[in-house]
Amino acid sequence: MSVPNESDPAASLRAEAIDAMVAEALAAIAAADSTSALKDARLAHAGDRSPLALANRAIGAIPPADRKQAGQLLGAARGRVQKALAARTAEVEAAELTRVLAEEAVDVTLPVELHPAGAIHPITGLIDLMSDVFVGMGWEIAEGPELESEWLNFDALNIGADHPSRGETDTLFVEPVSNHLVMRTHTSPVQIRSLLERELPVYVVCPGKVYRADEYDATHLPVFHQIEGLAVDKGISMAHLRGTLDHFAQAMFGAGIRTRMRPHYFPFTEPSAEVDLQCFVCRGESVGNPDRPCRTCKSEGWIEWGGCGVVNPRVLRACGVDPDVYSGFAFGMGIDRTLMFRNNASDLRDFVEGDIRFSRMLKGVAR
Repeated sequence: MSVPNESDPAASLRAEAIDAMVAEALAAIAAADSTSALKDARLAHAGDRSPLALANRAIGAIPPADRKQAGQLLGAARGRVQKALAARTAEVEAAELTRVLAEEAVDVTLPVELHPAGAIHPITGLIDLMSDVFVGMGWEIAEGPELESEWLNFDALNIGADHPSRGETDTLFVEPVSNHLVMRTHTSPVQIRSLLERELPVYVVCPGKVYRADEYDATHLPVFHQIEGLAVDKGISMAHLRGTLDHFAQAMFGAGIRTRMRPHYFPFTEPSAEVDLQCFVCRGESVGNPDRPCRTCKSEGWIEWGGCGVVNPRVLRACGVDPDVYSGFAFGMGIDRTLMFRNNASDLRDFVEGDIRFSRMLKGVAR
């Protein structure tokens, strides 16, 4: 690198000296074949310590009459260097981009291993679908705690102290037992909470987890899901219940599905009934027809779905509702059981073992 002679400032401002500086700068710029080399050339020939910059500082040391000409020469020289830098920068960057594109090219036609797609759990999807059915009818979704008081889980529902379901063989009590706290055995406590907390009339549906002291096998789980509905208003009757369940059944299993009610007993409803679905596989055509047996309904034509009934007046009184003015109906179905019906699933354990293949298989089916 040519450095101006500090003992003779005018020497660096002569035309031949400036031309030499420019020639050296242009050669260095032309030789730079990368952005890092170009950066070094920029610092060496256009930076604050470059020969041209030092020569520019020397203008003040020469006679005033010579400064104009020296300034013009240096300005033109520095302009040539800057122009050369800009042109070479564009060339180097374009060349590097071309090289990177060639070296890092990806053949999009080659097979690649993608991350497996997830899927909403079928139970979650079916809960959403069931909730949508009732929201569409103007009902509300109600939720409550899974750790529940014994009074809300049993007493308020007219389930007596000697009822078998209150034993430790059926119910999971939380220690100490003297606190009278249980893992809720059904979502009915949410109905009681709704009556205690909301203004009448009440139309709520309550989906959620429930807990029983059951074995873990193909047809039983200690933790499963229920959806229960409650309507309390003036003039409510079994006819309203039947119409609601028929609409619900057709939303779950398709148009034309019929329901029937068989007399039953539940402490919290009176009268009470079991709800059966017309078999959605054979539509009852397998009954008495040995040529067309149906494994789903065992050729009986009907499948048990859940329980229902008119709310017992004792339950209404426990919640501060006058049964002489208001009446209501309630129903409850197993969400896991409904999913099994809709998809011909045979083993409840598949729902809880966390195999994403099971959820992907039913993706879009539950919804």
